[in-house]
Amino acid sequence: MTTPLRELPVHAPMNQFAVRQGELVVGEKRLSTLAEQVGQTPFYAYDRALLRARVAELRAVLPPAVKLHYAMKANPMPAVVGLMAGLVDGIDVASGSELKVALDAGADPQELSFAGPGKRDTELRQAVAAGVLINLESFREVGALAAISQDLALPARVAVRVNPDFELKGSGMKMSGGPKPFGVDAEQVPRLLGEIAAAGLAFEGFQLFAGSQNLRADAICEAQQKSYELALRLAQDAPLPVQFLNLGGGFGIPYFPGEQRLDLTPIGDNLAQLQLRAQAEMPQAALVIELGRYLVGEAGVYVTRIVDRKVSRGLVYLVADGGLHHHLSASGNFGQVVRKNYPVCIGTQTDAATTEVASVVGPLCTPLDLLADRMALAPAQVGDLVVVFQSGAYGASASPQRFLGHPECLEVLV
Repeated sequence: MTTPLRELPVHAPMNQFAVRQGELVVGEKRLSTLAEQVGQTPFYAYDRALLRARVAELRAVLPPAVKLHYAMKANPMPAVVGLMAGLVDGIDVASGSELKVALDAGADPQELSFAGPGKRDTELRQAVAAGVLINLESFREVGALAAISQDLALPARVAVRVNPDFELKGSGMKMSGGPKPFGVDAEQVPRLLGEIAAAGLAFEGFQLFAGSQNLRADAICEAQQKSYELALRLAQDAPLPVQFLNLGGGFGIPYFPGEQRLDLTPIGDNLAQLQLRAQAEMPQAALVIELGRYLVGEAGVYVTRIVDRKVSRGLVYLVADGGLHHHLSASGNFGQVVRKNYPVCIGTQTDAATTEVASVVGPLCTPLDLLADRMALAPAQVGDLVVVFQSGAYGASASPQRFLGHPECLEVLV
């Protein structure tokens, strides 16, 4: 059964990519041409122009004095990190391996920060030797860094990651409030600051990250205001003036039906007010916004080729050469409670006048290998290319690529 495409607007429009001759265009290339250039399917493709445009869009809204950091865990592909290092003010890493990639990309160590609740001593040594800012997440790290600083004859630059007593309302993943493995509980921070001073570490400021994947500007503004107020109170016990105040991020992108893109205007206005306050109340502090998914998520697509088409009791199944082992989040197995479809299209049939209800499945021997569940898609045949939008963040690096021994996918920056 076919249905006109125009009658089924379920996801936010994926109009960041052009269409040419009935095909999606990524990096100024038609999808079929890009697939030939890559040399295989499946693959991820990240569009340079869209990455640059997203940073420019943010710069136009954020106060000029507010720094923009890229949380590279969202997409640690070296080519992407290299591009982002030239566009943003700093990079936030979460492992020694990420630190190496960021340094290799030419990121300024003075604008690099290292977070994570389980930093190994070898990673702490890497960070001290590189001269990057370390976000402390436990009392143990103070003693470890004091010993490392003495051993290397280098001062450890530190900030305190605070676990505040509030959450980011409406966030897809809550990173603070209540018991959390991340950071140090706000009520324990004054004691930690005393230990930092006694250990002779170079204190620089605070990081507060309340949550992620939020599409409500009012909730993000409220979290930023509360984070600022908390940092201002904690600064009274700090051994040195605050130079670095990371207010986190949490900016979301629309993945599922009914979701709309985040309105940046009130967030920019709110940050402008906080920046004015900081000039008077913490005059040495640079305000920082740390974003990952929001910077790269909408600039990427996952592309997989249909290798079989079959009908089972009336439902069309499009069997692809890629699946959850490459794109765990699109399969619904990376944090979703109730599975919802990512926006998906047949990238080589974008001008189709009709649709059919079909499911896109991968090659794995598990019913969890599902990229699109009963979606309205252009009628597709073997050889057509399926595109999963919103795939620039938490894709290849967040997926079990060795599962069942199928080939790994490629990543390209175009």
